[in-house]
Amino acid sequence: MVRRIYVEKKPPYAVAAKGLKDDIISFLGVTGVRDVRILIRYDVENISDEVFETACRTVFSEPPVDVIYYEEFPLLREGEEGPVQTFSVEALPGQFDQRADSAAQCIELLTQEKRPTVRYAKIILLYGEVSAEDLERIKHYVINPVESREASF
Repeated sequence: MVRRIYVEKKPPYAVAAKGLKDDIISFLGVTGVRDVRILIRYDVENISDEVFETACRTVFSEPPVDVIYYEEFPLLREGEEGPVQTFSVEALPGQFDQRADSAAQCIELLTQEKRPTVRYAKIILLYGEVSAEDLERIKHYVINPVESREASF
């Protein structure tokens, strides 16, 4: 069974999202972007429900600064308005994924059992007026084709 969670930094701690927004506006010149959110998606196999719940609070997130969403996440937070453009990024097949490997190692240490399978992807949400051309420029900026690709949802 594959379990999926999404982890997002709470707004005061969302430094990477704020940095990406600043880059999109200043470096790429896409001024229609009002806000950016970044969520980390983990797909985990071969662990029990109990271990999964423990890993959610100790391996995949830091409860004081992160919000965890199980299986699905809201496109709009309270007070946010659309439109919303989304895309996700994952490592290329065969490319070493440091974050997924580290999470799997931590769970293995936690359980002292066989290492689970962990997959990782980064979800980018863009709020505001973003044209199809601008979205492609942003994707080209975020996705390094040597090591990553756009992932399916």
